[in-house]
Amino acid sequence: MYPDVHLVIQLQSLDQKIVALEKEVAALPKHIAVIEKALESHLRKLEADKAALTANQKDRKKLDGDIQVHQQKISKLRDQMAGAKTNEQYKAFQHEIEFIEKEIRQAEDRILELMTESESLDQNVKKAEKALAEEKKSVEAEKSQARERTAADQKELDALRHQRSESVANLPKPSLAAYEKIRKKWSNTVVAEAVNGRCSGCQINLRPQFLQDLRKGDQLMFCESCGRFLYYNPPVSFEDAATVR
Repeated sequence: MYPDVHLVIQLQSLDQKIVALEKEVAALPKHIAVIEKALESHLRKLEADKAALTANQKDRKKLDGDIQVHQQKISKLRDQMAGAKTNEQYKAFQHEIEFIEKEIRQAEDRILELMTESESLDQNVKKAEKALAEEKKSVEAEKSQARERTAADQKELDALRHQRSESVANLPKPSLAAYEKIRKKWSNTVVAEAVNGRCSGCQINLRPQFLQDLRKGDQLMFCESCGRFLYYNPPVSFEDAATVR
């Protein structure tokens, strides 16, 4: 195989690994942001349930206080009713007492409703607190794993970039310029194998004379259709050809 072809295959292999690692490094913070956002959403829901529970308790306390005030009013009205001098006065006191008793019953009914709501809210708060505690642990564990993974990826990236620099230094400038141009056009798929008389990149049939020249392996050749570097009959496989020696 022509030496430059081997270098180009190595360079493509390195670039594909570098791109994959860069994507992984970039994706990790986004993943962490997603799970942190979910945690914040659950925390806000818990705070809303707590606020609703507190408001429920305040409403019940106020209603209890209102009932006590009403009962005191009834007690005073009954004392006054006992001293009523006319039947009209007696009925007026009785009517007012009945009205206040109705308000007491309404307050008691509302307290029962609030107690039922309170039970549900209290259960929700307890469940949410337990779930949030577990979720926080999970998020912290994922963040720790992400930091470790990022550090490992960054270390591997540094090594791959160093290897790339060495490969670039060994590749003639015209070949490197062609490589970079093709890489931008085909998203890191720069090299294609000639298989069964076709370019494996674009699947276009190669001219017989072109294929014959390619088999000689004495120069860099490009697919006449897609423009990728072409190679023929690698030593064993593409991976072996890409192995950095």
